[in-house]
Amino acid sequence: MPQHVPSQLRAPLPGVPQRPPALPAHPRRIVFLAHRDLDNPSAGGSELLVDRLADGLTRMGHQVTLLCGGPAAFRDYRVVSAGGTYGHYLRARSAFTRQVGDCDLLVEVCNGMPYLAPLWHRGPTLCLVNHVHTDLWGMRFGGPLAPAARIGRRLEHWALTGARQHGLLVAVSPSTANALHGIGVPRERIRVVHNGVEEPGPGTGRSPQPLFVAVGRLVEYKRIDLLLRLWERVRPVTGGRLVIVGDGPERERLERLAGPGVEFTGHVSEAEKHRLLCAAWLLLHPSAVEGWGLVVTEAATRRTPAVAFDVPGLRDSVVDGETGVLARGESSFAAAWCALALSGDRRELMGEAARERAARYRWDRTVRQFRAVAAEAVRGPRP
Repeated sequence: MPQHVPSQLRAPLPGVPQRPPALPAHPRRIVFLAHRDLDNPSAGGSELLVDRLADGLTRMGHQVTLLCGGPAAFRDYRVVSAGGTYGHYLRARSAFTRQVGDCDLLVEVCNGMPYLAPLWHRGPTLCLVNHVHTDLWGMRFGGPLAPAARIGRRLEHWALTGARQHGLLVAVSPSTANALHGIGVPRERIRVVHNGVEEPGPGTGRSPQPLFVAVGRLVEYKRIDLLLRLWERVRPVTGGRLVIVGDGPERERLERLAGPGVEFTGHVSEAEKHRLLCAAWLLLHPSAVEGWGLVVTEAATRRTPAVAFDVPGLRDSVVDGETGVLARGESSFAAAWCALALSGDRRELMGEAARERAARYRWDRTVRQFRAVAAEAVRGPRP
């Protein structure tokens, strides 16, 4: 009888094409390189997305590490601080070499300042982009700091195009995908993975008096100052309260601008945030740009429609006229705010439509979609 010859000892047959070596279906060791951990006082939607991805992948059996700046909290996945808020950008490479060593996939979370991972990491990389900061650089660095804005904008664009000529990029919305394509990233290299939301727990009652809520970090591009100006036009029509949830460097200035009926809560717990979203008549989102607008979907799970501007990200998370209203200017924002406040039936219809749409976005689906893109990033082009 012929003897069995182990496959690893069989010689290739001349002239017969050989199959490439089998690659793992999914990367086992995944490292996220991001600006902040979720416990950072300045954390927002980007940090929540990374946490949900890292936690979900860990539960699926992957070995996940988050390498970030600032404080590092204990989690079910490993979190490593690479240094201070800004210094860690310079130390990211050495911290990766010293504290991580190697991985199957390095995910660079690009939120303005880049890490330029493809230039120093030899293995597969994947770029996760919430939004491209093209116009935000001018808002953050105006007046005498305008040269810094130009440098930041050019560096970000080059990091997403020139320094990253191969590999995939994950956008959190079609708006972000369009922005990436607009600065020169080929569409065939862009994948869209939407944010998710938690399955909503028990809700609380709607406020009997008009209650309007805005949620977000208090920074320039969120434009809470604009909301406070509009409140002075809306309040005489609707009455009620305007509650601003969140904290940030703009808070002191905004509190000085606030008129009657405005309350600043600062940072609140998840439970308190959802209590306010349940009680609110409307979510107000005056931001100049978003990647997606996660709080819009969170409010939608509580049947609370949103009034926002027709800007990138928010035009993806708000269906105009169905789950909320997208305003084209300040006057139309104020008009929509008043009209919905005075029409309980219309608010209820929009709130129910928002809840039904939000049911399509859950974190487990987001993790599965991201995992599929991660596997594609590791495989690369197959012969």
